[in-house]
Amino acid sequence: MSDVLQQLAEVLEQRKQAEPDSSYVAKLYAKGLDAILKKIGEEATETVMAAKDGVADKIVYETADLWFHTLVLLAHQGLTPDLVLRELERRFGLSGLDEKARRS
Repeated sequence: MSDVLQQLAEVLEQRKQAEPDSSYVAKLYAKGLDAILKKIGEEATETVMAAKDGVADKIVYETADLWFHTLVLLAHQGLTPDLVLRELERRFGLSGLDEKARRS
């Protein structure tokens, strides 16, 4: 896993023990799954809008927000970014059509 993802995963784990008023992530955890999911939905919409605008810096910025909040979700659910990376690695070299057909 990349150093940045590893470091971020560690910080997100630490925030689970923090008081809600001590950090943005601790507050999100305290609000629960629905609040985290709502935030991911907002960030996904903002990413789509940035892509429609076609401004590279905005796309990168909004994608970073989306990834960040997705990492919060993973941590909240007791999962790690490494699990997602392993799944991507598993799919690497597979045709998207073949991979989709395997799910059926």
